[in-house]
Amino acid sequence: MSFSPRRILLADADAFFVAVARLEDPEGAGRAALLIVGGRPGSRGVVCSASYECRAFGVRSAMPIARALQLCPQAMCVPVPRGACSRSSRAIAEVLHRFAPVVQASSIDEWYLDLSGTEALYKHEPLHVTAARIRDAVTEATGLSVSIGGGTSRVVAKMAVEDAKPSRGATGVHCVEPGTEPAYLSRFRLSDLPMVGPKLAERLERAGLVTVAEAQQAGRERLIRVLGERAGEWLFDRTHGVDPSIVEPRDSQKSVSREDTFARDISDNALLERELLRLAVRVSADLRKQSLEARTVTVKLRDRTFSTRSAQRSLVLPIASEQSVYRVARVLFRKLRRTSTTPVRLLGIGLSHFEGRDAEAAQLGLFADDAPSPASTTDELAPVEGARDRALTKALDRIRARFGASAIVPAQLVERHGDTGPRVEDEPE
Repeated sequence: MSFSPRRILLADADAFFVAVARLEDPEGAGRAALLIVGGRPGSRGVVCSASYECRAFGVRSAMPIARALQLCPQAMCVPVPRGACSRSSRAIAEVLHRFAPVVQASSIDEWYLDLSGTEALYKHEPLHVTAARIRDAVTEATGLSVSIGGGTSRVVAKMAVEDAKPSRGATGVHCVEPGTEPAYLSRFRLSDLPMVGPKLAERLERAGLVTVAEAQQAGRERLIRVLGERAGEWLFDRTHGVDPSIVEPRDSQKSVSREDTFARDISDNALLERELLRLAVRVSADLRKQSLEARTVTVKLRDRTFSTRSAQRSLVLPIASEQSVYRVARVLFRKLRRTSTTPVRLLGIGLSHFEGRDAEAAQLGLFADDAPSPASTTDELAPVEGARDRALTKALDRIRARFGASAIVPAQLVERHGDTGPRVEDEPE
């Protein structure tokens, strides 16, 4: 019995953050050929994305904004439009789901599609023809462009999408025909392959293996001698386009986070705790917009030496209010500061291990309404949100939805004295 080859596509949004910023501000960012997304001029943020015109000057992702402006001083710098990016990502995914039975988000701007078994549905047309129709549908529905790579495995689709990009003079679609995978991959360097990091590439280079073609010629046995059985088998398969990993949907978001890079390093713990509260307000609002509660809170600190530390705590019951998030985050923050008081350049809060509100309501039913157990009143890392807490949170959300996020804020955030200055995530209301 013969089986048809798998039909895997990878859709990669072209210059996604730049494109969304231009759609959001057509009269400003939309008119700027030289555009950097990631932070305002003078901030200490890093480049999230840059227009292709800026890249010609050497501007790259993760580069400090200050360095990017040295290379391209005429560029316009704007913050990441995070809300718009999330909406645009969901809009693209909705289009992709119309074409493929299985879609997996790899990141906010990348999606794998498995069209295996759909040959008859698409009247046995070549995969690149289907991919072109998907690409046109995304542009028509969202105003955004995607490049699509295709092949018989995820690794081949990942490599092919780079050859599809219009910025390289391509048409936006590149599919590798079944049976041609080894020949196609042979022109790449091993370091170009997904999951081949700098350390592995250096190890291979010491063995005289730099290109995929050289690894193919070396054969399975030599790769096993160089890397060991498991890694050698893995690399042999990948250099021949063999990748058994499947495309599987990820229906739920795994985490929600907010972080700020400050205009100046902060050593004052009182100021840092105020910024922690500001983050708690924002990240808990993000959580509630998705009708979720979180059971795990993570606090992250990055100091002036770029050393990053984090602390995490999982709770018995899920939480969603800004005060509950702040209460847990503050304890974790103080724990981190006890071990090091180095001035802080970045502060972040992450929420994970989600539960829906129905699940939370069932769990809270174990307790008397609005009456925390004695243990919860003494454990400051185990907040219980009763009926009054939930009602207050809903009221705050309604006010902010009507009058704006700054209409009602905790009193600690009203006083601007000693403000930390512009933050990388700050966006206009």
